[in-house]
Amino acid sequence: MTRFVSESSKSILTGIGKMKSAMIDDYKLSFPPVKSDITVKMNEKYANSFEVKYGSKYIKIVSNNSVTAFIVGTDKDKKFKRGDILMAAGYSAPARNKARGNILDGNYPIQWTGPLYLK
Repeated sequence: MTRFVSESSKSILTGIGKMKSAMIDDYKLSFPPVKSDITVKMNEKYANSFEVKYGSKYIKIVSNNSVTAFIVGTDKDKKFKRGDILMAAGYSAPARNKARGNILDGNYPIQWTGPLYLK
């Protein structure tokens, strides 16, 4: 499944909140519609597992000890603009080939696992 975040945001923090909310909704849709105690616990565990780690250039979004995305947090990047969503190349570095969207502009797809691969 894929969720689409259509609204723009005025701040990085608000944009991260909208992205996180869309990821949580997408995670819930990956289960059958029948609610059980197990799915409720799994949804809660996923929703509570998010960590946001601020670095000098990037904001790392971590869920269940796995990096799901990087957000460009500076205006001084030569290739990307502030708020661009980057795929993780590894735990400590983003893939700098192309932005997958921008949390400030909105209008980007996201899955519970993070940004989509390039086509």
